[in-house]
Amino acid sequence: MEQYIVNGKVYLDGVFQEKTIGIESGYIHVLPLGQRPEDGAKVYDAAGKKVVPGFIDVHSHGAVGVDVNAATAEELEKIGHFMATQGTTSWLCSVLTDTKEQTLWCIDEFKKHKEMEGNGANLLGIHLEGPFLAKEFKGAMPEHLLRDADVELLKEYQDAAEGNIRYLTVSPEIDGIVDAIPLIKELGIVVAIGHSGADYDTSMKAIENGAASCTHIFNAMKLLHQHFPAIMGAALESDIYCEAICDGRHLHPGVVRLLIKTKGIDRVVAITDSIMAAGLPDGNYKLGVNDVVVVDGDAKLASNGVRAGSTLTTGQALKNIMAFTGRPLEEVLKLLTENPAKLIGVFDKKGSIAEGKDADLVVLDEENNVKDTFVMGKQISK
Repeated sequence: MEQYIVNGKVYLDGVFQEKTIGIESGYIHVLPLGQRPEDGAKVYDAAGKKVVPGFIDVHSHGAVGVDVNAATAEELEKIGHFMATQGTTSWLCSVLTDTKEQTLWCIDEFKKHKEMEGNGANLLGIHLEGPFLAKEFKGAMPEHLLRDADVELLKEYQDAAEGNIRYLTVSPEIDGIVDAIPLIKELGIVVAIGHSGADYDTSMKAIENGAASCTHIFNAMKLLHQHFPAIMGAALESDIYCEAICDGRHLHPGVVRLLIKTKGIDRVVAITDSIMAAGLPDGNYKLGVNDVVVVDGDAKLASNGVRAGSTLTTGQALKNIMAFTGRPLEEVLKLLTENPAKLIGVFDKKGSIAEGKDADLVVLDEENNVKDTFVMGKQISK
């Protein structure tokens, strides 16, 4: 073994156990009880700490002064390194609706980043938030760039990305989207519904056709009404995953509790929806083409005060969820690990600590603060 993690409480099969983890070539080996490292081996002492699976963030627009829509390959690495220091070991870069030229440029920079030797979170792929979104619920999306379904355009993007577009947010009411969902899935893309005022029947049809998730539930969508449950009612009633921004601003703690109670712990995916201001003080920032002002850590569009992403990190989200719900660490870890891994189809490699899986690990202290992070077995320097 190249390295061992010893003396920590390891999160295995839903409970914490006293186990030793060996790391070899970036993969996990769970040592039998009583087996100790060889003399002279490299050892990380996790005494008094917990070892949990690395966090997976499927929805982020940036951090530490870098906006994904304008990020070079090197700047994507800067985001990834910061994320790793906060407990994120894998992420999708979320490209806000933009021009075709800029979207293709973002895809090209992603591919360049794939060729780099990283020192941060794994960039697993691309999340396109749009352009097939409803203007009425556009949020921070540039309205003039929103459009009807166009599978050929999406195929062009996916070909350019060499299959690395993993996740797409669409609005069910957009002309052609419901019928296009099976075709989008054939491109290897997981479909989420959101930014929408779609009625219940249309939303349910999108889910029946293969939509697997709801983008930042309760935000940028028509609210549930007892006579018109709309997209929110369909998302809550069905078995799809629901993204949740647990920063205490996008969702009241009571709503987080209600969401988990309604959907079940296995169907909620905690995201950051972070923007370039994450990890930085209050001030003026960008989100795609938009000017954003951050006050007290709360990001809003300068033009109209609409909330525009967050400054959240996964490490803080974990602590928030525990505080909001009163649930133990063992339960809420799924929202940041197993659930997102299953949503985007990487649970065979990531999302839990198990023999042969990628050595993406987070070490938490007694207060559940992130102390250290391992990405593919490599300890990330802060």
